[in-house]
Amino acid sequence: MKCPFCGADDTQVIDSRVNDVGDSIRRRRRCATCEKRFTTYETADLQMAQVVKQNGTREEFSRDKLRLSFTRALHKRPVPTEYVDQAIEDIVQKILGKGEREIASRELGEAVMHELQHLDKVAYIRFASIYRSFEDVQDFSDAIRDLKKPLRRSTDPLKPTQ
Repeated sequence: MKCPFCGADDTQVIDSRVNDVGDSIRRRRRCATCEKRFTTYETADLQMAQVVKQNGTREEFSRDKLRLSFTRALHKRPVPTEYVDQAIEDIVQKILGKGEREIASRELGEAVMHELQHLDKVAYIRFASIYRSFEDVQDFSDAIRDLKKPLRRSTDPLKPTQ
């Protein structure tokens, strides 16, 4: 680490502390040349995958867009915010766990449906009706019939491959 005061390459760590959350380290350093002290912070640099839309365009992954999908589907439904936060975090962790630079928007939509299926059946049908472009009552009947099938976590669309 270069000294921000004199530019020397020789600095020493004199104290290291992990923050309260545990996701970064604060290091107190001293320059061997000018003797001045300074602080650096070390955090993990995690890059989220880019979302590849159906038309081939790419855009940055957005937690806010993911939250908006859940919010619209769960409008006036009795699902605690903590559950939604956990579902979003589960999706984000699965994306990071895949370690890929790109993810298809379809995969992301399927992951939202998977989580909604566990959170609220009505929200699942709401989301599915728009996401899968339901055209008639039969599409709703099919989706409701699918809901009656037992849920299996192993069918998770974003599950990292081993």
